[in-house]
Amino acid sequence: MKRIKQIKNPSRILVVITRRIGDVLLTTPMIRSLRLAWPEARIDALVFAGTEGVLAANPDLDQVITVPERPSLHQHLRLLLRLWRSYDLALSMMPSDRPTVYAFIAGKHRVGLISAGGKHLWKKWLLSQTAQFDDINTHTVLMNLKLADLLGVPRCHEVVAAWHAEDEAAVRKVLPFDPEAQAYAVLHVYPMYAYKAWRSEAWAELAGWLKDQGMRVVLTGGKSADEVAYVRGLMGLLPHDTVDAAGKLNLASVAYLLSKARAYVGPDTVVTHLAAASGTPTVALFGPSNPVKWGPWPKGYDEDRNPYMMRGTQRVNNVVLLQGGGDCVPCMEEGCERHIASLSACLQNLPTASAIDALCELLNLPH
Repeated sequence: MKRIKQIKNPSRILVVITRRIGDVLLTTPMIRSLRLAWPEARIDALVFAGTEGVLAANPDLDQVITVPERPSLHQHLRLLLRLWRSYDLALSMMPSDRPTVYAFIAGKHRVGLISAGGKHLWKKWLLSQTAQFDDINTHTVLMNLKLADLLGVPRCHEVVAAWHAEDEAAVRKVLPFDPEAQAYAVLHVYPMYAYKAWRSEAWAELAGWLKDQGMRVVLTGGKSADEVAYVRGLMGLLPHDTVDAAGKLNLASVAYLLSKARAYVGPDTVVTHLAAASGTPTVALFGPSNPVKWGPWPKGYDEDRNPYMMRGTQRVNNVVLLQGGGDCVPCMEEGCERHIASLSACLQNLPTASAIDALCELLNLPH
């Protein structure tokens, strides 16, 4: 990592995060670092269309600009003309080609992450300052904050979960109870990819136990037809007063819902990161995923070292990262059959009792 010079008092800043929605959320500590350093600056974010919801209520941003993941030539040219040297400072938060080029086009001064290897050296010509990207042994939050070091900006480690008053109202419209008065737990039962999934029977057993502890169960989920159908089908296995909120709330509303929950359980997904960021007692179900890089950042954790080790079930602050068993864990592969539609034995065989034990530890309940 090299440090050439500090940029002083930029008035316009662009943060480029053209990646998946979890990557977008985990950039919020870097964005907050910029806001605290330069409170008067205009700070915009450039993201893929469909991921902007996780930033919709972020108080540190002035605007979120979207670009299709596969834009037409006309869309691309229009974006590049809009960006051309419009910012004093542009940050490329991913080492891939497109965000690097976007940062070059947009910023008079550019900082970014680049991967090791000769084929990536050309990016150094486009960026004013660079930090080497580590995809295995550095948590995503800490990786992003390396750009704060380049800029001479103090690090802020807070993952920002935010909402507006209308998001709170949306939650109250969906719930048949007062979230301030009724104890409830949120379960996110359907990840985007099958290899991160737990089995339906385990969710049913866990929901029954939560009911016995006096907690209503609320299910979250996205709007995709497959996700909504899975949640609807699971409802028949769950306590009769379980609330199905799948497809009914945006991410800002989900952030508010999580902030009032007594507990949360979910797989490696953006909602799990939101739960951890909100301070809710969180059980994160991990199988193939790398916990060093992708473990949910715990509320109040502000150390400059990874929260989690590579192997084992671990507790950090409000999070228990519950890792499936097996010598191959984490394999960092897409399921046992190596494709996104395949399941992972480490998660499928994860006992419900392990999740219950983790909740007992977080909630100070007898085992």
